[in-house]
Amino acid sequence: MNPRLLTLAAAALLALAACSEETTEPAAPSAPSLATTSPSGLVGINVVLKRAATPAQLARLNALGQVKKTFPQINGLTMAAKASQLAAVRALPFVKGAAIDAIVNIPPNSDLVDVPDFTGGISTWDQDAINVTVSPFSSARAVSQTGKGVYVGILDTGLLYTWPQFFPAERIATQYATSFVGGGARDRGNVTSPAGDQWQHDVCAHGTHVVSTILGYQFGANRIQGTAPQATIIPVQLHSRGSENSHNGCSFYNSITAAGLLYFAQLKDGPLANAPLVVNNSWGGGSNDPLTEAAVNYALAHGVLLVFSAGNAGEAGMSYPGALPQVISAAASGWTGEWTSPTWWVATDVPEPTRASDFYITDFSSRELAGQDLDVAAPGSWIVGPFQTQRGKPDFFFLGGTSMAAPHVTGTVALMLEKDPALTESQAEAALESSAIPLGAGCRSVILVPGSTTTQQICWGADATGAGLLDAPAAVAATP
Repeated sequence: MNPRLLTLAAAALLALAACSEETTEPAAPSAPSLATTSPSGLVGINVVLKRAATPAQLARLNALGQVKKTFPQINGLTMAAKASQLAAVRALPFVKGAAIDAIVNIPPNSDLVDVPDFTGGISTWDQDAINVTVSPFSSARAVSQTGKGVYVGILDTGLLYTWPQFFPAERIATQYATSFVGGGARDRGNVTSPAGDQWQHDVCAHGTHVVSTILGYQFGANRIQGTAPQATIIPVQLHSRGSENSHNGCSFYNSITAAGLLYFAQLKDGPLANAPLVVNNSWGGGSNDPLTEAAVNYALAHGVLLVFSAGNAGEAGMSYPGALPQVISAAASGWTGEWTSPTWWVATDVPEPTRASDFYITDFSSRELAGQDLDVAAPGSWIVGPFQTQRGKPDFFFLGGTSMAAPHVTGTVALMLEKDPALTESQAEAALESSAIPLGAGCRSVILVPGSTTTQQICWGADATGAGLLDAPAAVAATP
């Protein structure tokens, strides 16, 4: 089964039998090719130094290329140089690590909301699966926390310009929203944060769908419940010119992911010093980038909690930074009740207490290889939310991928932070893992084709599940 993107008729909640479009979310990319260069033959190189750069060291680097952007918080920098100079940069005695600035992949792909949040919204299968909601067409929650007082960063593709049709304005912290652009060969290592509202001019819709899992969303006259409906969202857009050939332009370079992570650390050191902050990262690359890992460690050290998608590469292994042991990572699970009726996603009850036998791990969800760390599995198969494939024509789609699993975990961490605002990354990870519902290796029979009654076998090994299935109330209860 591939990750999938299926359109829904947006007219009425109970008229959802037909799906009209299907596409595929990409697997985590392989190691970057040194052939990806600008017309001048230059590439971007990400560098982390052993300590703060001296003028003499910068001069030696400039002799090999041109230093473009510095990240003094992590002793990092980007530079433009010929790919053949990478070995020479790595060989410098003051360099801790260096890598070609590689592309990080993300999936392809009006009325204002008149309420401040969706705590009164109805349940969908995925929120029921993690035990946030109780039953179909009910607003009852199985956990008292709603994410109130917690900031949730979304480091992604930004939001659609039509986002006020889907989310309450009160839930989006526009004063902190921003964009980071550049990186890679075309911009020769330049990373900038343009003024203005580019963050709300996303053409991919991925970030909007991710937010919908956390907050919930307006669906016609209906309000859909989210994992943390009273959390406050900070959308930060990542965009790289020249990466359009990777996946419809919905991808970017490691250098700007590092800039985004450092921005959230800056917020935590400044205006959000007394507020809990967790950041969702539904993106990843096929190899570990030293600059991005340094930014991850810096953000964690400054009190920012981080959740990453595990990747969609199946047996090829996890993507980075999600594979790193110091972050929380999410695999994608599915439900055996999928497609048992035309409106199964909103009208069918996931039995309580949650039974592992009702769930499976998708075949695209990245497996844990040696040296990688997978934490928990969360719903990432057939998740409904706002999306658009044509500008100016918002719609609602099923999306599948670990990108969809991660915000379930991030929203749960927001609930945990509401209970304990001083919660650390390691404490959150321990609580999530200790409270997860064990899911061993196995197989399930699942309907994979909408409108069909034919089941297919989905199988997985112990390397696919982490500690097991996410259980939000149990994770909150396990929070110190």
